[in-house]
Amino acid sequence: MRAYAVYETDAMLRALDVDGYALVANALTADQCAAARDRIDALKPRHWDEARGRGNAPDRRLDRYLNVFNRDPFWLAFLDRPGIVDLAEAALGADCHVIGETAWRSHPGYSGDPLHADFAPVPWPEGALPDAVRVPIFILTAQYYLDDVTRELAPTRVVPGSHRAGRAPHAAETSWRGTAPQAVLAAAGDALVFRSDLWHAGSDNTSAAGVRYLLQVHYGRREMAQHFSPYLDWRFDARVLEAATKRQRRLLGEHEPGPYD
Repeated sequence: MRAYAVYETDAMLRALDVDGYALVANALTADQCAAARDRIDALKPRHWDEARGRGNAPDRRLDRYLNVFNRDPFWLAFLDRPGIVDLAEAALGADCHVIGETAWRSHPGYSGDPLHADFAPVPWPEGALPDAVRVPIFILTAQYYLDDVTRELAPTRVVPGSHRAGRAPHAAETSWRGTAPQAVLAAAGDALVFRSDLWHAGSDNTSAAGVRYLLQVHYGRREMAQHFSPYLDWRFDARVLEAATKRQRRLLGEHEPGPYD
């Protein structure tokens, strides 16, 4: 699987159109990966977070922390990483925003989720989208790998081109048009950027003792709702807003007035 340099925005846009994803090399430094792993270790579950010993997580061997940008200004720097945010703005518009930021730990014995699409915006009942139809990207996820990801350490699996299926996979489907999911093997600091309508899946952590650390930043067009739970009780942390740059504040939702404001 080809890995793009962070400055290859046009090439990555083409990859998002053709394959539905782009693997980006060296999006984070080794020091940033190490610091993020330490900060994830220090997180405590809130609201809908999952953690071992809480909710259904004991069976999943998983820790999942939502909207971590609002817990500490440390996480702001991952919202606008060079190259990644440029790709998001090129794909979604200069007024796009962050709809979530999720930190994960997948422990030995973790069972990955089956093949799915996060959001397929244009259903096409006849089957695959015609070649002439190009569905805009509504949501992008940038998935930062904080460890070297081997086949044993729960690699993400993607089905190239499946965003053109015009639907999410059915429960029994394991491939699209004869193409099976491909494991994304990555180095610590690499990022996988993918469309919400791409068919993708987790995989099992079969390592003896390895924990896969992952940080996701979800971007949406301005018209896409920001998924900041617990919605009615949501409050921005004053420390975060004070520390945020102008661009980061826009990504957090501080927009210029628009048609629906």
